Amino acid sequence: MFKKTASLLLIGSSVLATSGCSLIKVVQPWEKGTLAKPEMTFEGDRLESRYSEHIYTSREAASGGAGVGGGGCGCN
Repeated sequence: MFKKTASLLLIGSSVLATSGCSLIKVVQPWEKGTLAKPEMTFEGDRLESRYSEHIYTSREAASGGAGVGGGGCGCN
C-alpha cells in the first residue's frame, strides 16, 4: 500500500514539475529586435566590459580567453 501511494505521489509531483515547461513561449521573429537591444545584454557597454577585462587580466598576470594578449604589467 505504501509503495503504491509513494509511486503515485512521485508521478504526480513529476507531472506538476514538468507542466511548467509547457508554458515556455517561443520568441517570434518580430520580437527578436527587442532582444537585440544593447540594454538587454549582460555586459551593458561593450567598451567598458573590454576595459574591465583588460584591467582584470593585467592584475591577475594572466591572459584570458577574450583576446587580451600579454602579461602582468598592462602595457600591451
